[in-house]
Amino acid sequence: MTDLATLRRMSTPDLLVLAAELRAELVDKVRHAGGHLGPNLGAVELTIALHRVFRSPADVLLFDTGHQAYVHKLLTGRGLDDLRQAGGTSGYPSRTESPHDVIENSHASTALSYADGLAKSFAVTGSYDRRVVAVIGDGALTGGMAWEALNNLGAAPSRPVVVVLNDNGRSYAPTVGGLAEHLAALRSGSSGANLFTALGFSYVGPVDGHDVVALEQAFRSAAALGRPVVVHCRTEKGKGYPPAEEDEADRMHAVGPATSAGGRSWTSVFADSIVAIGEERPDVVCLTAAMALPAGLGGFAARFPARTFDVGIAEQHAVTSAAGLAMGGLHPVVAIYATFLSRAFDQVLMDVALHRLGVTFVLDRAGVTGPDGASHHGMWDASVLPVVPGLRLAAPRDPASLRELLREAVSVQDAPTVLRYPKASAGPDIPAVRRADGYDVLREEPGAAVLLVAVGPLAGACLAAADELARHDVPVTVVDPQWTMPLHPALLRLAAGYPLVLAVEDTTATGALGARLAQALAATGERTCVATFALPAGFLPHASREEILRAHGLDGNGIAGTVLKRLARLKAVVE
Repeated sequence: MTDLATLRRMSTPDLLVLAAELRAELVDKVRHAGGHLGPNLGAVELTIALHRVFRSPADVLLFDTGHQAYVHKLLTGRGLDDLRQAGGTSGYPSRTESPHDVIENSHASTALSYADGLAKSFAVTGSYDRRVVAVIGDGALTGGMAWEALNNLGAAPSRPVVVVLNDNGRSYAPTVGGLAEHLAALRSGSSGANLFTALGFSYVGPVDGHDVVALEQAFRSAAALGRPVVVHCRTEKGKGYPPAEEDEADRMHAVGPATSAGGRSWTSVFADSIVAIGEERPDVVCLTAAMALPAGLGGFAARFPARTFDVGIAEQHAVTSAAGLAMGGLHPVVAIYATFLSRAFDQVLMDVALHRLGVTFVLDRAGVTGPDGASHHGMWDASVLPVVPGLRLAAPRDPASLRELLREAVSVQDAPTVLRYPKASAGPDIPAVRRADGYDVLREEPGAAVLLVAVGPLAGACLAAADELARHDVPVTVVDPQWTMPLHPALLRLAAGYPLVLAVEDTTATGALGARLAQALAATGERTCVATFALPAGFLPHASREEILRAHGLDGNGIAGTVLKRLARLKAVVE
């Protein structure tokens, strides 16, 4: 690919050739490695024009969500051969990769707030030669935070921020709500009003987002105004690649790697289960924040369209709207990615839990997600949510327990319930040796001095560790608590009978089940040694889920090794 200096000297015919080459590169590399294909195919000409008009990194280019940043990466000297692989190019903007990436942003609706802060900082420090350009999609514009930023940006005529509205009519699915209707009216020229000018912005457009010449003219005009301006670009998601253009679901928004392993996913198990529950329970309704299909609500939406609500990329609104639905006598199920629930923690705490409302949260992509990287690992929910009074938190170990726990969750009418599972194959069912009040026993050996408390899908790794420990003549008991919050008294009584208890969970160690078990046992005066075996409280890089879990010892061999080390320390203390 060409460098930026050469790009700015290219003729229009050469730019058309470059755009075709970029699309070919995207299809080849992303189809192989997995990642966001549709959004990048739709942003090729737009990104070329941005880099011809603005001088990154002196001028700051911000890509909201980052789904469309691959072309930007290619034009700034980064390849996609190792895209989303361990040690390779990130699937999102990355400050460690390039000075052209200013934010690690991959959560939607945030770029305009970054732009507001950067523009203010340039004004305060006298950096008047630097411009701020924020690229945001119409889907991300459905998030309330974007409008909070627009409210500030439009009221500051002396700060020249260029907002590039990449309007393809979609996020994952078609953009919903009154905003979608307003943008459609702007595109057609039938609107007499303009929300952006009403907020204080100048408005340029709509512009054909696949016409490099028209885009350059629009961006140069916007830059020359020297004030806040919205450039409205009409693009097509998946542009130039027929399979993406013809994909009605999400225009190949994200594709899996060519080597993806088979097996039924946790999401698909939930998808079938919630439809079955919906057939039996007319009071059950579902909410999604613009991700009905990725979050497993496609089947429910098709079967019960009047009971399915897509609120756009607005997690805070989704949770409080769910509270209102519960107040009205329904049982809402909010299907969302674990990493995005943190955006609505206040609403879970104050709008649902405080009112003791029966709302069920189903958190997909919980724990280590893999190649999507630091911002998408669902590492925080299971550590933070236990502080919410009354909340019940569950982690299924297999498809059968997911179905069972989901039914139990939607039966709770006076408190929030949460079900979390990873982005992975659900695997086969793991039968219990026996069921006790408060936990399932998965393995039981005579004379065991070690108790492994396996949380959710790490049950398989704990059983593998038990096999390895048996070869070292170390018998263990493995249990699955299923509900990790609140702590069941029977689990505490069981743990108190073992010299060593190791809780294994793919969340951050702070606030994890092991830490809460240790605190509860210490409060009763028990001398049981409880260890938390979880993830470090840091941002983990992108790699496969298996690679990351193995790197942190959360596989069978790693767990067994930790148990042996802990036993050796206990023996040394006793002696």
